[in-house]
Amino acid sequence: MTRATLIGFSAILMWALLALMTAASGKMPPFQMNAVCFAIGALPGLMLFAVKPERLKLLRQPARVWILGIVGLFGYHFLYFTALRNAPAADASMIAYLWPLFIVLGSAMLPGEKLKAAHILGALAGLAGAILIVSARSSDSSANFSDAQLLIGYGAALACAFFWSGYSLISRKFGSAPTDVVTGFCLATSLLSLVCHLALETTVWPESTTEWLAIAGLGLLPVGTAFYTWDYGVKKGNIQILGVASYSAPVLSTLILIVAGFAEPSWRILIACLLVTGGALIAVSGSLLGKKQPA
Repeated sequence: MTRATLIGFSAILMWALLALMTAASGKMPPFQMNAVCFAIGALPGLMLFAVKPERLKLLRQPARVWILGIVGLFGYHFLYFTALRNAPAADASMIAYLWPLFIVLGSAMLPGEKLKAAHILGALAGLAGAILIVSARSSDSSANFSDAQLLIGYGAALACAFFWSGYSLISRKFGSAPTDVVTGFCLATSLLSLVCHLALETTVWPESTTEWLAIAGLGLLPVGTAFYTWDYGVKKGNIQILGVASYSAPVLSTLILIVAGFAEPSWRILIACLLVTGGALIAVSGSLLGKKQPA
């Protein structure tokens, strides 16, 4: 596994902290949290620009690069929140978590990439593990939603999967665009989220130091640094392995919640861990075998 792939995998590890930090962040509405967290997420890039102002010129990228980044980050989160508001959390999350499968399958269309049976089998095993985890988390019932809401929610969740997989795959085609530009994506996403918050939500600020720390952690890690490392990983690393490995996020997230006392251990988690780990090993073995040269 290359250094770039490992850097990309660090984003998945950070996303595994999303549920715990969100649970500890209080009752701040989603678009307000998005605006605050993405503003914090832009800080690492802004600090780098302050130290090395010559890197500011790297922000001069074609319009299509900016459109991709802003639509990818803001569009995904807008659709995700819409899905959670209009459908059961388990169903919406399960549909949205089709994006790793779409990345694995879509990677075959990228230059220099070849989709193998091992990648498909690994992705399907990971999907099965993610479904076990996500379906075990929710106590919501579809009876609490109207047919129109369910249609909107499920449609938004499916669009989530297409948005993030498309963003990840197309980002690889723009491999020459430096990761520095993610700073601009975060700032633009924060601004658009602020507009949505002011139009749709009532402002709620954290009530304790713990909640402020959780929000700061969200902005620095899963809703911040993770996007920088993911951008580098999908551009320079093995995108098929990253796609399969992404299924570890809900499993790791659940394990973290158990350790923190927010969830209980169960047989579902054990089976899910085996499925996700096995799927990743299958996908990695397929990539490694593909690199062997004939004698």
